[in-house]
Amino acid sequence: MRRRRRRSDCPIHFGLEVFGDPWSLLIVRDLMFKARTTYTDFLRAEEGIATNVLADRLALLEQQGIVTAERDPTTGRASRYALTAKGIDLMPIMLDVIAWSAKYDPNTAAERDFVQRLGSDRHGLEREIRDQIDAVPTGSRDLGDPR
Repeated sequence: MRRRRRRSDCPIHFGLEVFGDPWSLLIVRDLMFKARTTYTDFLRAEEGIATNVLADRLALLEQQGIVTAERDPTTGRASRYALTAKGIDLMPIMLDVIAWSAKYDPNTAAERDFVQRLGSDRHGLEREIRDQIDAVPTGSRDLGDPR
């Protein structure tokens, strides 16, 4: 895993250093909205992340305190990843990206119901997503996938 040297104290720069590349945000998306929790789950995502990039980003996100990794209690082998409180606090940013993309991308795959709810009941949606993350560490979530 590469170690990054901090170049400035700018708050935008800090955020970009932690989660500013597309792969990191897609991993957060998968954990937050798609209940993907294993290395294999992330590899199967439609974007097709390379194994070396995935390993690097997971290690970086863990080092930054965005995710945790724990051994699967049933197998003792594969790690299960979860968002930390710091990772869950990225939710407003993730929802803003979804709303912005739904507005400006004519080919968006964002589900219409999800986007409408985001516009009409954002706080309720955020609360529901947080509850789902807390209650269901693995398995599927029925929130209306943003994509």
